[in-house]
Amino acid sequence: MKRLPLNDEIAVAISQVVDDALVATRKPSHADIDNIILRNKLDKGDPKLNGQNTNIGKAKRVIAVLNWALEYDQEAGESFVSSLLSLVRGCGGFRESSPNFVGHESIQNLQNSLKAEGIALTSDGMVTSAVLDSLTDLEMEEALENYIRRAKKGASDAALLTGTSKDLLEAVAAHVITRIKGKYQQSNFPTLLGLAFYLLGLSTPESKGINERMSRIEIAMYQLGCSVNNLRNKQGTGHGRPFLPTVTNIEAKVAIESMGLISEYLLNKLKETI
Repeated sequence: MKRLPLNDEIAVAISQVVDDALVATRKPSHADIDNIILRNKLDKGDPKLNGQNTNIGKAKRVIAVLNWALEYDQEAGESFVSSLLSLVRGCGGFRESSPNFVGHESIQNLQNSLKAEGIALTSDGMVTSAVLDSLTDLEMEEALENYIRRAKKGASDAALLTGTSKDLLEAVAAHVITRIKGKYQQSNFPTLLGLAFYLLGLSTPESKGINERMSRIEIAMYQLGCSVNNLRNKQGTGHGRPFLPTVTNIEAKVAIESMGLISEYLLNKLKETI
């Protein structure tokens, strides 16, 4: 993956895999880290390259860079996390027999942090998208909430759940139905979303919900969700652009953020219902 999720927990966890404070030396070197910081244009957040602290350790340096990225350039930070993980893997950091092995605890911490974002990290340092169907209800909701947060920021990789055939709103609707009815049958998107709305007591053009004051808004949300789904690239595999080539970047960003907004509303209503 060209980018991996980034939040405060992941920033701490990824910094642990380069922390060599308790050993004589371990790759990657500071020079190696220099290269990926510069490649991702994050030097403004690096205390070492800025001359603020030339003796800073690798872990604190990575934390500083990622904290800066969280505030000023999320996408560059996500690219840096992916690059750093590849660098550590290439140095043998995930191979127990290697002098650069990062340790089981550091690996497990990073695995747990990424799992909450729907990313599976294997013991040999490879990353794949977690199979959402294999997660517990609590893990599923946590993963979906993290995708929603990314979608609301316009992150395209959150719109289509990487490695699955579902888009975010479809996955949330299916989760709602499964939690309330115990299972769901595959159906066309308007029917699936309509059933999720109905089970949550929300209004659609075909049914009146519980809250009349919200009825027009909920109907608009349903129609917006169906419209966004119509823009989806049905030929995609989950690893490419989630929308048709004719959709501009500006239009895609609006569609993704809309998807996140509707998904968040459904999940919050589910929590009220169960």
